[in-house]
Amino acid sequence: MGYNTQQRELILGLLKENAGRHLTAEEIETMTRRGGKPVGKSTVYRYLDKLVSQGAVRKYIAEEGKSACYQYTGAAPCKNHYHLKCSACGRLLHVECEFLDEVGAHVLEHHGFVLSEEKTILYGLCRECVEGRGQGGTHD
Repeated sequence: MGYNTQQRELILGLLKENAGRHLTAEEIETMTRRGGKPVGKSTVYRYLDKLVSQGAVRKYIAEEGKSACYQYTGAAPCKNHYHLKCSACGRLLHVECEFLDEVGAHVLEHHGFVLSEEKTILYGLCRECVEGRGQGGTHD
């Protein structure tokens, strides 16, 4: 296995191990350092871009000016559902909901606009934060 392939496999492996989470490039870089095989930030970004273009990883940009998050698609394909993002702890929930599908149908029928389900994010507070149990950080 070549040097570049090892780095790609390390990054992909970290995403697979954390398939239930959305990781930033910075988190991935930190994980490689902790694992004793550090990969530079520019290399992490380069491989993430390649993995996204290959369809192995999905990229999320939840908020303007915030770091993008990445998730391995083999474990949690991100199609045909919406996302709820907690403004307090950062949690990103994947939601399949017939009511939200009806909202999408309404928007199309009455406003001539097709919602992109995989990119639609609704902001608010998760149950844990509403109940005062939020842990902070991004988790799934």
